[in-house]
Amino acid sequence: MAFITAYLRNVSKHLNFLLLAVALVFPALLQAAEIEVVNQQIVASEDGYVLSADFNFELNQRLEEAVAKGVVLNFVAEFELSKPRWYWLEEKAVSRIQTYRLSYHALTRQYRVSTGGLHQSFSSLSDAMLVFSRVRGWLVIDKADKSVRAGEPYQAALRLRLDLNQLPRPFQISALGNKDWSLNSDWKIWQVNLPNQPAVEAK
Repeated sequence: MAFITAYLRNVSKHLNFLLLAVALVFPALLQAAEIEVVNQQIVASEDGYVLSADFNFELNQRLEEAVAKGVVLNFVAEFELSKPRWYWLEEKAVSRIQTYRLSYHALTRQYRVSTGGLHQSFSSLSDAMLVFSRVRGWLVIDKADKSVRAGEPYQAALRLRLDLNQLPRPFQISALGNKDWSLNSDWKIWQVNLPNQPAVEAK
C-alpha cells in the first residue's frame, strides 16, 4: 500500500511538472512572431537621427476581411535606445512610438493610411501596407536631445505590432486567444554607434 501511495505521488509530481511546462510553452506558441524586422538602420540627418527598416508580413484572410468591412487596424511601431551599464540595468535613453491607422472606405473604394496628421489613399491594400512595412526617415532622436552622444555604443530595439486594444469592443473580445488576430514581431535588437551629425554650413 505504501508503495502504491509513493508511486501515485511520484506520478502526480511528474504530471504537475508537465502541466506547468505546457502552460509556459503554450502561450509562447500563440504569441510567435508573425512579422520579421529586417534592414534596420539609423543614420544622421540635419534634424537628428532617422530610422529606416523593413517589416516583412502579410495580412491573413480574417484581417483582410475585417478591413474590407470597415474595421480600422492600428499598427504600432516601437523604438527604444538604451545605454548598456555593467553595474546596473540598461539605461533607456530614447523611446518612440508611431501609429499607423489602416482603413478602407467603401464609397471611394480606397484604402487609407493615417500617421499623425498625414493621410494617404491607395487603390490597393498592398500599396497601402507599403507605407508601414517600409519605414523610411522616421526621426527617432532629435538633434536637441542631450541624452545621447555620437560615437558611444547603444543598444537599439524595434518592433511592430497590431494593437488589439484599439479595435472596436466586440472585435477585442473575439480577438482574445484567437491567432487570426495575432500579428506582432519580436523585438529586433542590435548594437549601434551613433554617427556624427552632418556639419551645418555657415551662411
